[in-house]
Amino acid sequence: MADGDFKDTYPHVMTVGELSQYLRVHPSTIYKLLRRKELPAFKIGTDWRFNRATIDRWCEQRTRSSEREQ
Repeated sequence: MADGDFKDTYPHVMTVGELSQYLRVHPSTIYKLLRRKELPAFKIGTDWRFNRATIDRWCEQRTRSSEREQ
């Protein structure tokens, strides 16, 4: 499966469960990042939602940041 195909299997707006699968982390990690206000997100009612394009940019920025620290 090509990288683009992988991304296309996820919706443009994701739930906590979908994001945890997308990032391959436990949902508790998502909630921890939300509590620390380190993860770009928005709420619909009481439920957190995540824009896939924004999450992709966030991941790229974190990758670049960690590469600079090395």
